Amino acid sequence: MESLYGPYAPFLPKVAEDVETKILAIGEAERERTGHGVIEHVRTRIKAEESMREKCLRRGFEPSAYSALREIHDSVGIRVVTRFIDELFLIADRLRELPDTRIVSEKDYVRSAKPNGYRSYHMILEIKEPFTDILGRTPGGWIVEVQLRTIAMDTWASLEHELRYKQDVANERLIAQELKRVADELASCDVSMQTIRNLIHAS
Repeated sequence: MESLYGPYAPFLPKVAEDVETKILAIGEAERERTGHGVIEHVRTRIKAEESMREKCLRRGFEPSAYSALREIHDSVGIRVVTRFIDELFLIADRLRELPDTRIVSEKDYVRSAKPNGYRSYHMILEIKEPFTDILGRTPGGWIVEVQLRTIAMDTWASLEHELRYKQDVANERLIAQELKRVADELASCDVSMQTIRNLIHAS
């Protein structure tokens, strides 16, 4: 069966690798400037074709390369994990300054968490790359979703993901309530840790 991403499939890992390299360079530049690292780790993924096909149908789009690469914005996903909240927003600022990059959209779930407690900062970027894109442009514009989280946010999101995709979970409602409570506690801890760090560096 032909790839849902069509002839553009081989370029997606290259786009992911390039964006990861740029993000790591941001981290290294900040380390050289301040002596402190701001990135705990970076993970990349290309959305599995079956998941993308299902998402296209769920959103009312025909499962096609155009839908996967232009209508849906997470064929390429990058997750950046930091230790502190201010590092998360610093990286977001640096991403806005990248050359040949257009900000498609931003969603701040850090300051305004989702009802279930989910916190993260989402950015949809269009990155100019030397590969011909789905619109026939060379260099092309490739859509990438970047999620920025602290370690606490990332740990919580991993656990919530398990709940969401595991079938027949006993006491699912109770677990969801507990997850929401823990999300709020972790958010409070993130703020406290940030405050302590600021006090350390102010002295």
